[in-house]
Amino acid sequence: MSDLQFFLYLLPFVLALSWTLNFLKRKNPLPNLPPGNKGLPFIGETIGYLKPHPATTIGKFMEQHIARFGKIYKANLFGEPTIVSADAGLNRFIFQNEGKLFESSYPSSIGGILGKWSMLVLVGDLHRDMRNISLNFLSHSRLKAHLIREVESHALLVFETWQENCSFSAQDEAKKFTFNVMAKQILSLNHGEAETEQLKKEYINFMKGVVSAPVNLPGSPYRRALKSRTAILDFIEMKMEEKIKKKKMMNDGSEQKEEDDLLGWVLKYSSLSTEQILDLILSLLFAGHETSSVSIALAIFFLEGSPSAVEQLREEHLMIARAKQQLGEKELNWEDYKKMEFTQCVINETLRLGNVVRFLHRKALKDVRYKGYDIPCGWKVLPVIAAVHLDSAHYDHPHLFNPWRWHQNGNNRGGISSSATNSNPTIGHNFMPFGGGQRLCPGSELAKLEMAIFIHHLVLKFQWKIADKDQAFVYPFVEFPKGLPIEVQRLSFGL
Repeated sequence: MSDLQFFLYLLPFVLALSWTLNFLKRKNPLPNLPPGNKGLPFIGETIGYLKPHPATTIGKFMEQHIARFGKIYKANLFGEPTIVSADAGLNRFIFQNEGKLFESSYPSSIGGILGKWSMLVLVGDLHRDMRNISLNFLSHSRLKAHLIREVESHALLVFETWQENCSFSAQDEAKKFTFNVMAKQILSLNHGEAETEQLKKEYINFMKGVVSAPVNLPGSPYRRALKSRTAILDFIEMKMEEKIKKKKMMNDGSEQKEEDDLLGWVLKYSSLSTEQILDLILSLLFAGHETSSVSIALAIFFLEGSPSAVEQLREEHLMIARAKQQLGEKELNWEDYKKMEFTQCVINETLRLGNVVRFLHRKALKDVRYKGYDIPCGWKVLPVIAAVHLDSAHYDHPHLFNPWRWHQNGNNRGGISSSATNSNPTIGHNFMPFGGGQRLCPGSELAKLEMAIFIHHLVLKFQWKIADKDQAFVYPFVEFPKGLPIEVQRLSFGL
């Protein structure tokens, strides 16, 4: 047999073997996982990842892991193999492919306490339907026509109780403000009434359990939170029954009033079950209160250390207030809100540096390859928003409070070196304090409105100082350990 004949004889076998090997390689590729550690059995590196640290940092755990492995690394967190992303591009990629390549995947303990119908844990069409209800109720037109007045009214009620030269918790005052706003908008509960105060007490117990270890033992915060959850849901269900009963008794001319709160809105315009409505209301009360209140407390903290920012804010808000005085108007309106340009810079910088929402829980729905790394189907993925917001590759001097970086014209009145001011408007490309994509927080505009109205009256009515040294820590929720104690003095501008 000649060499050519021998080659032709073997060719079919060689081709078959090559095809088989390529097929097996495609079916069972060896994943090129990012570098990282496994940590201890089951708990992995969860304890180190969740170790408390200042909110204006990403903590030593992440700093060390990024330095060693890069901005994308693998770990064992919350009992599952996980890809951790401090990479801005991957985070955007995850948000842009929500529902296609990735989906929300929170630990079961979150669903156990917020409810299986909570928007935080729902995915797919159910999440879309719940989110659309929230978006419709918090629409732009409703913010302009109704919510701005309600927000201002509740801010003024809080400020009326502030006493000069008396130390009190700014964090508690911010929580009082945002809770009262949400209780009014969701359930039509009025400030100071007995049922409002009782719900607030139950809610405080509930919150302590949400952020605690999911240990369901007698006396544990988690067990007490479950008990408070039951009490809160019983209260909401009672309000539902009251509204349904009133609706049957009302004529067509007065029924419209039932749309004034979210509960009435849901009962009228949705086909959700009672259990779904209860979980929706509870999750919105949680989301709408906690993040906004912490953001306001952070703004008070950052501004106290930036007199030049406070000065510029006062100039902006005095101009608004004096213009209204000339017109004989008192209440703020949407046109006034849109004039608060530097205030929006302060809000952006507070959200960037404070990072109330640190990271999100996602899961890969398919095998995904990104920047040469494989993310296996079923693996957890944690896009860490805080890591991008505090990355010097995207923000000059990221640990400085510098609201002027958000001025598109680069105007710098803060006494900070010009190199610390990002005049490039593309910095917002990596700014995601409310998440992104299909799961962008539906209450983001309300949260910014609350912050702006609170700041407006704060800088016009008071000057303040921190009474006892404090700073925001991550537990992983953000909180001031001492409650941010402040002392205030009232101001008068003849308004």
